[in-house]
Amino acid sequence: MTNGEVRRWLAEHAWPLKEPDGGYGGPAEPGDADLAPLREVLRDVRVLGMGEATHGTAEFFRLKHRLLRFLVRDLGCTTLALEASASAARAVDDHVRHGTGDAAAALAGLGFWTWRTREMLDVVEWLRAHNRTVPPEHAVRFVGIDPQRCGPSLAAVEAVLRAAAPERAPLADGPLAALADAPAGSLTACGPELLAAADDLTAFLEQERPRLADRAGAEAADRALGHARLIAAAADVAARPPHGTGAEPGALAARDRHMARAVLAAAERAAGPVAVWAHNGHVASEPYGGGVPAMGQHLRARLGARYYALGLLFGAGAFRARPGTAGRRPPRRHTVGAAGPRSLEGQLAAATPGDHLIDLRAGRADPAVARWLDTRHFVRAFGAGVPRVTYRIQLAAAVPGRAYDGLAYVARSTPSVPLD
Repeated sequence: MTNGEVRRWLAEHAWPLKEPDGGYGGPAEPGDADLAPLREVLRDVRVLGMGEATHGTAEFFRLKHRLLRFLVRDLGCTTLALEASASAARAVDDHVRHGTGDAAAALAGLGFWTWRTREMLDVVEWLRAHNRTVPPEHAVRFVGIDPQRCGPSLAAVEAVLRAAAPERAPLADGPLAALADAPAGSLTACGPELLAAADDLTAFLEQERPRLADRAGAEAADRALGHARLIAAAADVAARPPHGTGAEPGALAARDRHMARAVLAAAERAAGPVAVWAHNGHVASEPYGGGVPAMGQHLRARLGARYYALGLLFGAGAFRARPGTAGRRPPRRHTVGAAGPRSLEGQLAAATPGDHLIDLRAGRADPAVARWLDTRHFVRAFGAGVPRVTYRIQLAAAVPGRAYDGLAYVARSTPSVPLD
């Protein structure tokens, strides 16, 4: 529990978050004035990791929408990188940059129920509206960073092969077809065969690029090779056991490693800062889930202080999640009360009960606060699925000063709104 000195510091250094008219994701731009302190906090930041304690809290979506809008308009952000299929996200990018296709259909194509929400549709529609007003070189891109579910990449490569190398075309009849909707760690039984097939496909496209370019065009050949590399990443994640064996990393660690690489690649291409939208566990700069190296750790190692991890926490309320941590049960509403005074959420609420944001980096100058930042605390962490009975008492350990550079606290959580 916080002592008086730490509680005073938390209260003095938190700034309130005010919901504007029309909601966090609405069009009321004057409501963004409360984010003004971020101009100095994020001045030299290249990548902002925006976390969330649940994948089904409407307030998290709306707040991150506001943060994205602020980053784009005030700090020149040109990329939103989402914890979603890298293959399928290209359809969303085509929509926000060129108006191609239907926004809701593109979100459904991402393959995750977590993003098929009214709140995410608001984000995509805002991005499209914004991109209409700026030159193409200043348009904000929508990038998927998750190697899972690479069905669109399989289809794209097969289309090029049918046109330029028909003898290699029937991917749907081979081992790689299983990767179309495969989550991490789900294909360990055929792992070696999958990895060999993915490597062989990539090598073929690299070796035969001149022939493919001559028959299908250079752009199509390069695009197919890019998709083949996404397929290889998907195979790497699907073929491993979830937690690995011995020194060999498991599927969860491989997934975060690939996501970090995707973010860094996006940052190299981007003219401005990159906003990353993912779970708290992925954006954190310390391991999660019993020792899985997080995406944020890789970003910290590469970018240092130019990576800023912002964790999003909530006090009480309801959120959407699947009942059970396995299977494909439809998501439903789950409710929880306050996390308790010893939790990190409880300590933030005791200092500032309302919605607020706090820059933890500023606390290093105060010895008492620095000790608190380096002490292990317990926080809520709900994934896409939650245990059916024990989720109300589910807590994870975190050292706030190592995991995050800043925290946003939302007092009340309400469920995200599904599109279907």
